[in-house]
Amino acid sequence: MTSFVAIGFVLAASLVIGIYGVRAARSTSDFLIASRKVSPGWNAMAIAGEYLSAASVLGLAGLVLKNGLGTLWYAVGFTAGYVAVVALVAGPMRRSGAFTVPDFAEYRLGSPRLRKLSGCIVLLIMLLYLVPQFKAAGLVLNLVSGTPYWVGVVLAGMVVSGSIAAGGMRSATYVQGFHYIIKLAFLAVPAVYLMVHAGADVRAEALEPDRVTEFGARTTVEFTVDTRLEVAEPTTVERAPGEGEPAQTERLGAETHDIAAGEELTFPAGARVPEPAGVPQLGGEQWSRPLLDIEEAGYPLLSTWSTLLALSLGAMGLPHVLMRFHTSPTARTARRVAAGVIALLGVFYLFPAIYGLLGRVLTPRLVLNDATDSVTVLLPSQVAPGAPGTVLTALVAAGAFGAFLSTSSGLLLALAGGLSHDLFSGSVPRLRVAVGVGTTVAVLVALPAFQVDINVLVGWAFAVAASTFCPLLVLGIWWRRLTLAGAAAGLVIGAASSTGAVAVSTVTSLDSGLFMLLLAQPAAWTVPLAFATMIGTSLLGTEPDWAEHALLRLHAP
Repeated sequence: MTSFVAIGFVLAASLVIGIYGVRAARSTSDFLIASRKVSPGWNAMAIAGEYLSAASVLGLAGLVLKNGLGTLWYAVGFTAGYVAVVALVAGPMRRSGAFTVPDFAEYRLGSPRLRKLSGCIVLLIMLLYLVPQFKAAGLVLNLVSGTPYWVGVVLAGMVVSGSIAAGGMRSATYVQGFHYIIKLAFLAVPAVYLMVHAGADVRAEALEPDRVTEFGARTTVEFTVDTRLEVAEPTTVERAPGEGEPAQTERLGAETHDIAAGEELTFPAGARVPEPAGVPQLGGEQWSRPLLDIEEAGYPLLSTWSTLLALSLGAMGLPHVLMRFHTSPTARTARRVAAGVIALLGVFYLFPAIYGLLGRVLTPRLVLNDATDSVTVLLPSQVAPGAPGTVLTALVAAGAFGAFLSTSSGLLLALAGGLSHDLFSGSVPRLRVAVGVGTTVAVLVALPAFQVDINVLVGWAFAVAASTFCPLLVLGIWWRRLTLAGAAAGLVIGAASSTGAVAVSTVTSLDSGLFMLLLAQPAAWTVPLAFATMIGTSLLGTEPDWAEHALLRLHAP
């Protein structure tokens, strides 16, 4: 009940703040870029608020628990992207006068068709990013109140779409700045308390990631999906009996065991945590290695570089992030805003790692039942049972809900811009209808996505952005020879290759190896391919007559 009240407070405050912006949304400029009148400090908090999504609040801690220390590179990649934004994009994008990325594409290359192609890619990226936000909202509400998963998904969609449809960018700015403060406070305070309250022994084990992880107490695990367990040493477990039957004791030998979905096994205190197939052993060499190994492919260095490439360059091409810089009065202010975001992100990313490391020691069962995304919400009650745990869980749940609402606000604005402003003639009524349409589609896709890891979909969105809009922006801003044919070819090749590769990796069960890695995280080859396509095709043609004037406007004070 306490968690439900805390979430209700965040929802109510978000609606009130959002409705406050209704009076300011009278034109397309008001709705999409707040008439370029947002102050640098508030804008930086708003960008950080919308950028710190479910992948940061829940997904990162869950990945640390599930796959090990190497997943902390996600935090590095998410933050490093803004270094590239400051250096290459923020100032010129603000000087372009464009509202959206497709706006910039038409301004730079003079083609309404390229604008529509870019608008379609915006829709793809935004939907891939929106789905995990709504999925996380449904997950958190289910954990803290027991309501069905779909209730949280639909509720989050209604609140966000109502707030944004009412007030546009100005409402989103106020709401997202408020949400950054909520997220930082509501995750930092419980994290510090949990570290202190957990005790010296737990802290020592958490800081020794190569130590074998054992169940600290008698633990019952309900398997939600079919699981193949690799048991390292013989373990005696209790299997949940059928109705009217006594409990059954079973000895699991040191071998591989297939566990069906719906089964419950109770492990004794002190038993070593078994290893689900495809997941590093908690406390093993793979778990403690400071590199990523996507899909257990066996190429950790390539996996790490490919992920960093997708995240850092993908941040440069995220439409909802780029829209934010157009709300700044000047290009210089836009760069200051981006620099401020780096500092705000650096502070926040100290805390998801704490939840992941403590979760390895205290909630290892989440790895077995494929629920690692919930570690941030479930950990407080494990460390501090009773009233303190209830209050801390409420804070974390409210902070997590703030993350979903904040990110969803920015995503829906970009999605509405892509639907109405970029694909059709824009007006405030049409933009509001587009918000509703985009929300409906995202909610319908999120409902069956319960078993998909949050960071998988977010990583997919970053890979598409890095393979499409990053080359378009870098070459469009810094290379005069870019042509319409080159930009269009690069966008099509980048979108098709990155989307196709990840889609194939999710629907096929190939053996781990280099090929599977290049499908699951394709940025290592799709980003160079998109750059090469744009450059090669452009060199075969002639640059537009206005290219020099366009670049002069982008770079002149």
